[in-house]
Amino acid sequence: QMQLVESGGDLVQPGSSLRLSCAGSGIGFSHRTMAWYRQAPGKTRELVASIRPGHTTDYEQSVEGRFTISRDNSKSTVDLQMNSLKPEDTAVYYCKAARIWLETDDYWGQGTQVTVSL
Repeated sequence: QMQLVESGGDLVQPGSSLRLSCAGSGIGFSHRTMAWYRQAPGKTRELVASIRPGHTTDYEQSVEGRFTISRDNSKSTVDLQMNSLKPEDTAVYYCKAARIWLETDDYWGQGTQVTVSL
């Protein structure tokens, strides 16, 4: 089982940078694929970036080159560095820990709001 707590959301201007952090507590963090999702008002939740236990990363096309996902297994944290933010990046950002072993469900944090506006 795992608990996730996100932090770092804020109101920023276009072109700004922001760093989100997700702290995990529980078992097996280093074995889990970790990911950041986001959900804008009226839209479905979408995958933004993921990082595997071996640190291989994947990005949604619209954030490629602007966002960087990283993890620190010694601290059980996964961060999302967001640069050159655009108004369309506005959303609630969620951290997800993928299920492992015999678990049946993934784990989600409560979300953190990112608003990009003048």
